Amino acid sequence: MSSYKYAENLEETVKKLSDFHSLEELHHQSCKGEVLPSGQQLRELISLCRSLIFPGFYGSPDVSDKNLLYHTGINTEKLFDLLVQQISAGLLFATNDPVLHNDPNQLEELAEQRAVEFISYLPEMRRVLSTDVTAMYNGDPAAQSKAEVILCYPAIRAICNYRIAHKLLTLGVPLIPRIITEMAHSETGIDIHPAATIGEYFAIDHGTGVVIGATSIIGNRVKLYQGVTLGARSFPLDEHNNPIKGIARHPIIEDDVIIYSNATILGRITIGKGAVIGGNIWVTENVAPGERLVQAKAKQ
Repeated sequence: MSSYKYAENLEETVKKLSDFHSLEELHHQSCKGEVLPSGQQLRELISLCRSLIFPGFYGSPDVSDKNLLYHTGINTEKLFDLLVQQISAGLLFATNDPVLHNDPNQLEELAEQRAVEFISYLPEMRRVLSTDVTAMYNGDPAAQSKAEVILCYPAIRAICNYRIAHKLLTLGVPLIPRIITEMAHSETGIDIHPAATIGEYFAIDHGTGVVIGATSIIGNRVKLYQGVTLGARSFPLDEHNNPIKGIARHPIIEDDVIIYSNATILGRITIGKGAVIGGNIWVTENVAPGERLVQAKAKQ
């Protein structure tokens, strides 16, 4: 069917969609043709990181002690190139610095420095992620092996993305970290903000619906079950009634805490070392170390 008979309607809609003032902040206008970060390339970047951290489980399955150096070298070179491209895109998107926009060489040098720092951290990231795998395996009687945990458990994929994103964020890389954790959110249903601070031996059982806010601080050997929220109670407003950003508003979870399914922990409160929070509980006040907080039994 021809659009000719509807030409007037379509033309009017085109004019409305092309009204620049109606867009406000809903558009991106590049300065000199720079591109946005690429979802496709970031997915490849995540895949390469996973293959370097868990060789044989991700990437090529044909990895042995005889060819590990070869596979690691090839994947590291690919990762470096992708990192430089995507860090450059993130820097250009998030800054109005005319030096970076007008000097490609300086932009590339900065992106290369960040990429090298990130790659140099990968051995330590592998060590920390190995503690997460151990925590998941030891904490789940249904797990038959650590290999099963790495291959099957969505929490490992989400935590891996988080640790990648968190490191990039600490290196001053904008935008890219949030995209990486949101990819894990879409993949697993686990939402971890890249700015959260999470210790070692971290376990999430099942995982669907877990939310961890940006200023959350989680210690070592903490275990969360599905549906747990570490969130904020409210957002303080400035004199113009806009939310004040950058303030600590999420919980502190100390070492050896267990939080059961669908518990909601809100505000800048502290859940003390070794505490146990039962399921389906709303917590807005500090919990003492070693305390067990459960629902009250209904009176007979």
